[in-house]
Amino acid sequence: MTTQDTITRADTEKMDSADPIAHIRDRFALPEGDIYLDGNSLGALPLGVMERLEVAVKEEWGNGLIRSWNDADWYPAPQRAGAAIAGLIGAEADEVIVCDSISVNLFKLLMGALRMRPTRKIIVSEIGNFPTDVYINSEVANIMGCELRCVMPEEVEAAVEEAGENLALVQLTHVHYKTGRIYDMAGITKRAHDLGGLVIWDLAHSAGALPVQLNECNADFAVGCGYKYLNGGPGAPAFVFVAKRHLADMNQPLPGWHGHAEPFSFTQDYKPHAGIDRMLTGTASQLATLALETALKVFEDVDMNVLRQKNMALGDLFIALVEQELGGMGFELASPRDAKGRGSQVSLTHENGYAIMQAVIARGVVGDFRAPDILRFGFAAPYVRYVDIWDSVTHIREVMETKEWQRPEFNERRAVT
Repeated sequence: MTTQDTITRADTEKMDSADPIAHIRDRFALPEGDIYLDGNSLGALPLGVMERLEVAVKEEWGNGLIRSWNDADWYPAPQRAGAAIAGLIGAEADEVIVCDSISVNLFKLLMGALRMRPTRKIIVSEIGNFPTDVYINSEVANIMGCELRCVMPEEVEAAVEEAGENLALVQLTHVHYKTGRIYDMAGITKRAHDLGGLVIWDLAHSAGALPVQLNECNADFAVGCGYKYLNGGPGAPAFVFVAKRHLADMNQPLPGWHGHAEPFSFTQDYKPHAGIDRMLTGTASQLATLALETALKVFEDVDMNVLRQKNMALGDLFIALVEQELGGMGFELASPRDAKGRGSQVSLTHENGYAIMQAVIARGVVGDFRAPDILRFGFAAPYVRYVDIWDSVTHIREVMETKEWQRPEFNERRAVT
């Protein structure tokens, strides 16, 4: 099939037949009739999670009660889940731990990193970064008396250079949540290090979708999400990475008892744990952590490079079909055309994007919308098929041809978009 060929549904069926990871779809409980293209916002339910939670609630909590912290091995669940994630992001098992949310973990890392660079006063981030990252960056800058410089994505490297010896740190989201654009992790990290600064990467749209190599890139710190491509469930706990070389100096600002070197000595003086446990604060949400730990089993035998090749191909197919089927309907590509520069999603713009997306969702094709005009389609390679891409674009075309999106119920804004 060349770029000049008309793509047919039969072509996509052949692509599914040749897919080396097609069998992984059977590891998920997917609603019959839905085409789920929103794994970049909430991952699908892996088989086994519901059963694990039932055991945790009925047997371990219901019968074991507090004994289950020891008897059911609850206590080290954040470390176990962190070790499983570490294998997906190019880190050592004892450099990652599951806890809290991205926002809380980012606050910890920003404060700790700035304390490691006390004479430097510039934080570089981007205009259009995920809002919570900007909010936390801004508040920490105020607390620490620093200057937050948010610039356009294409200006980041110049802003790093301009900060020079006053650069404290760079904080970026590796894959942009709206456009799917990927930053050069290795290059930006190296340049920040050359200037004496540190870098914090947000992996919310990378972990579980891309073969991230934190240690190969000499990354300092990272945070990430448990409920998107890692499929940990709504509100699943996040994770935090601290490179081993920085652990001893990571003086995080929320010293809770679970981060103590000897939490059950109950001393009044805080002594941080020597390892990654120092990033913990309070007691983990145990059910949520166990759900995420179980969900991560999906990836135990998955080659992330093979998975990456598939999500790149899914995105390329989607773009080709949009151009083949939706020409003249007002859609524009908001994501990089080159798959190597794009994460596991493709975003389109349209002036009536919200209503169009609601109409498409009503047909069982589940994507999402981001203001002001972005229609996002996420391609979680473990369970999205090539034929799903064909069928999705067909539904979008029919929504436009029939003007379904003009119906009042699709134009009424709901709380979650």
